[in-house]
Amino acid sequence: MRFISRLLIAALIVITGYSCKDRGGKDINEGEIHYSITYTGKTGILPKEIMPKKLIVSFKDDKILFDISAPYGNSWILNLANPKEGIFDTYISLLSWKYYYTAGPGELYPGFEKMEDIEIKKTNETSIICGYNCKKVQVTFASDRNKVYDIWFTDEIDIKDPNVRTPYQEIKGVLMDFSLLLGTEELHFDIENVYKKEVPDKTFERREQYKKISREDINQFIYKMTAL
Repeated sequence: MRFISRLLIAALIVITGYSCKDRGGKDINEGEIHYSITYTGKTGILPKEIMPKKLIVSFKDDKILFDISAPYGNSWILNLANPKEGIFDTYISLLSWKYYYTAGPGELYPGFEKMEDIEIKKTNETSIICGYNCKKVQVTFASDRNKVYDIWFTDEIDIKDPNVRTPYQEIKGVLMDFSLLLGTEELHFDIENVYKKEVPDKTFERREQYKKISREDINQFIYKMTAL
């Protein structure tokens, strides 16, 4: 009987696509969220095999670090938001190159220019993802009405402005399943786990040993990395 029960549970997991574990709990305000990344089309100067496969979001109250790192090759893109210190930085590392750009008031992080014309529409659809109650919105592009993204988010994780300086900053909830255009590449993010843990304040400090460059220059760098 116990064996049959386990089989039924396993079958339900397969049917619902529920693969992550709710380790963080609801209404947490400090921890990490892990996502897997998939790509469509070709990538730029980096072969797809060594492109980043994970996004890790570290958060503490209203401070957020978005970390897209490759498994090797010493390459990553970091977006750092520390509103109290007025820090909204983008960091890029590829081998020995290390650059950063700090966004001005109300400015999106670099690389999202192709998403400046999006429209976000609410729907009545709901789902449970990773143990969290989630809602769906649809994202359309004024430049291409045939392109539609389904975005799932939850308001049961306590982060103030979780999508600050991103194309989805008007969504007041943590994204669980979503897509982005970064440079010219389309990335899809699936949540894997939510972890409640202490995050050191140093995580949200401005990085040293990076060369400050203009938005135009860092955008050119991002586009070279992702150009089709």
